[in-house]
Amino acid sequence: MIYPIVKYGDSVLDKPAATVTVFDEELKKFIEDMFESMYAAHGVGLAAPQIGVSKQIAVIDCSFKEDPAAKMVIINPEIVKKEGRQTHSEGCLSLPDFRENVTRAMKCTVRAQDAKGTWFEAEGEELLARAMQHETDHLNGKLFISHVSALKRDLIKRKIKKLQKLGEW
Repeated sequence: MIYPIVKYGDSVLDKPAATVTVFDEELKKFIEDMFESMYAAHGVGLAAPQIGVSKQIAVIDCSFKEDPAAKMVIINPEIVKKEGRQTHSEGCLSLPDFRENVTRAMKCTVRAQDAKGTWFEAEGEELLARAMQHETDHLNGKLFISHVSALKRDLIKRKIKKLQKLGEW
């Protein structure tokens, strides 16, 4: 099932998501749906709040279906280590058509649970590190625009308000 992507302005994106405590078949099916929804929206990462579900679940595939081994599920994630810096253009499925340069760690290590509830640590570099940080931010109620200057953030918010008035958001 492909879920519609929730856009900026929806309150589900502004608050920390609930901890996942049940690891069952329903969760596995939901994760499959998340990957399907992410691919349909042409993203490399998707957090559950972005499809209106306030749970600590994110899926990532920086290969965009090219490498099945690249698919990653992080549940109840916590970034435990960051190294270096990288600044690149970043976008978000919940803020379509907006991109800004964002500085994040070049490498990061996340501690999370998989679909069975098993804890693991995973390290990512470059795009994967960026995706891990971006999706973990979502699960904590934070969007990538919180990492840009107040001026740029204000301009984006004003453009969105204008689009909302026109019924285009």
